Amino acid sequence: MRYQTLKGIDKKWSVITFGCWQIAPSEGWGDICSVKEADAAIHAALDAGITAFDTAEGYGDGESERRLGKALGHRKDDVVVISKIWPDAELTLPGYQKHLDDSLRALSRDYVDVYLIHWPGSFFDTREKSKKLCEIMSALKKSGKARTIGLSNFHSEDLLLLGEEIFNFSLNEVPYSLLDRKYEGATRQICENASLGYMAFSPTAQGLLAGRIDQEARSYPARKYNRFYQEPFFSEALKVLRTVQKTAGELNRTPVEVALAWVLKQDNIFTAIVGSRKVEQIHEFAGAWNLELSLDQIDRLTAASDTFCRNMESAKNVSEPT
Repeated sequence: MRYQTLKGIDKKWSVITFGCWQIAPSEGWGDICSVKEADAAIHAALDAGITAFDTAEGYGDGESERRLGKALGHRKDDVVVISKIWPDAELTLPGYQKHLDDSLRALSRDYVDVYLIHWPGSFFDTREKSKKLCEIMSALKKSGKARTIGLSNFHSEDLLLLGEEIFNFSLNEVPYSLLDRKYEGATRQICENASLGYMAFSPTAQGLLAGRIDQEARSYPARKYNRFYQEPFFSEALKVLRTVQKTAGELNRTPVEVALAWVLKQDNIFTAIVGSRKVEQIHEFAGAWNLELSLDQIDRLTAASDTFCRNMESAKNVSEPT
């Protein structure tokens, strides 16, 4: 595994972070993962050299945090743990402190390494509310209960409302893959200027680019309502998948490794977040850290992605009323 460090955290952070959404019951995945399976998944990630785990209070009403804390056991302080607060929390310091304390109890920890705002939405759509958010998050950092603080799903317009306080944050967790590059452009430029690295979640488009496209895989709500799994986008996405599969065949590697390796080569990517409840899949994607794509392969994958994104935008414009 390859590792890096983040200011404020004196631990090695693996370039692949384990995502903990699937290890607890949720609306997106249903109740498909038992406590025993969650424990096995966390240990498989640790055995693969993964040292960072991304969870949230919103993943199964804290159950993901509880299962993660239990599975880590005596190693809980040796790894990087990222959790997230839902933005509908009362916008006061006591309100945020309560949510963070609840997460810490669930994790059986005294602190989280990174604490993120899960979504901006309409909760922080004014300079006044955004400034208050910054004050609260900075106070949590000063308390020591959150070693670093960050954002999630913040676009350029959300980032600009933070003003100079943007420099208090360390990361922005965003969706990023060959099928989803909407956080490039102005948003990425702002983040780069503020030294906000990307935590890229859904780097395989919820498994589509790993080849999870059979009827069973598509039956989960998380995929059933994902636009990439719906027409007209699905047929176009399959063209990108075929390019990924062809590249994987050339390298004698798996599609998931190729999709991840491409993401890790992009600008401003600090880490890629991948989750699974299946031990064999964890061992599979954990190997992507050392996959070197040639310039020609990167160009071919990017070209396929460019075509998909253009076609997707055209289809979106056609479907929207004028």
